[in-house]
Amino acid sequence: MALGGFGIGLTEFLVAGLLPQIASSFAVSEATAGRLISGYALSVAVGAIALTAATARLPRKSVLVGLVALFVIGNLLSAVAPDYPVMLLGRIVAALCHGSFFGIGSLVARGLVAPERKSRAVAVMFAGLTVANVLGVPFGALVGERWGWRAAFWAVTAIGVPALAGIVVLVPARSGHPGPESPDGLRAQIRAFRSRQVGLTLAATALGYGAMFGALSYLAYTFTEVGGFSPTDVAWLLMVYGVGLVVGNLIGGRAADHDRDRALLLALLALTLTLTAFGLPAGSAPASVVLVFLLGVSGFAGVPGMTTRVTDVAHGAALAAGANVSASNVGNALGAWLGGLAVTAGLGYAAPLYVGAGIALASVVVMAVAARDARSSR
Repeated sequence: MALGGFGIGLTEFLVAGLLPQIASSFAVSEATAGRLISGYALSVAVGAIALTAATARLPRKSVLVGLVALFVIGNLLSAVAPDYPVMLLGRIVAALCHGSFFGIGSLVARGLVAPERKSRAVAVMFAGLTVANVLGVPFGALVGERWGWRAAFWAVTAIGVPALAGIVVLVPARSGHPGPESPDGLRAQIRAFRSRQVGLTLAATALGYGAMFGALSYLAYTFTEVGGFSPTDVAWLLMVYGVGLVVGNLIGGRAADHDRDRALLLALLALTLTLTAFGLPAGSAPASVVLVFLLGVSGFAGVPGMTTRVTDVAHGAALAAGANVSASNVGNALGAWLGGLAVTAGLGYAAPLYVGAGIALASVVVMAVAARDARSSR
């Protein structure tokens, strides 16, 4: 499942390094080629809920197999696309599986281990996505430069095949199936959203992601215009950030298995402090390198715990897991929009860092309320 997550992550990130080649190949503008990224993101948000809802009554292993097959088909379409519309269709098909894979996959992963290790199991599955964040853009650029952009999609398609075979052979048939108290049908899963805890957890997820991506969306400008880095430095600086994601994911999964709500509060508070500190010495190159790594660590440390929390408070509803992925994408869009407003208002390229810090502080408040209510209920 981690290999599947790695392939799906590559599909999302590698296009950024291939847009010039794709635009030239299909004789379309840069803006039109850019829709391969925005269209993917929109399809992730829609597919996370739509496909999870449509497959609510199906065995989760079968759903995972179908989702990875969809991923392979989508990338195969992109690899052989004769024109831009078919290329965009391939991107949409591949994106539809993204949110549901991580939502349903998190339920399957936690079902494979003892309850006290469930967040760590989810972290292992998400490790594929975090590694893809480090390698996605460089991988796409390198393969595209040497063998053409189609080769990059053939490579990702090839990654999907062993991931599919591994899930078919190694994942037990009953893994991640709902327990006796878990909602099974679509109506029962929708009723799970009446829970105040579900709403608070989804809000904390959206705000946490919004804080990180509000800063990340404009980080290249922060590095070059404020930090004094050259444009050629941005790639390795973003790789430092990606390494932080990998580390934060693994630390967060282990911490959440000990005391989940406390771990989530500490992760969100660390994100708030990191973004605030990042804005202060943004002109210092050494400090920027350290802080971009810490941004990755604190930004992803809460993801495994938040994923298990939302499904726990929703009593195992797969739709809640899918909604958590959609909430993260809504947060990404919100953070990028607010960060852009700050830049447009003339507040400078360090302003998105402070905007992110404000959003992160809001996530701390929401998570604190959720933790307090959970203690009161117990």
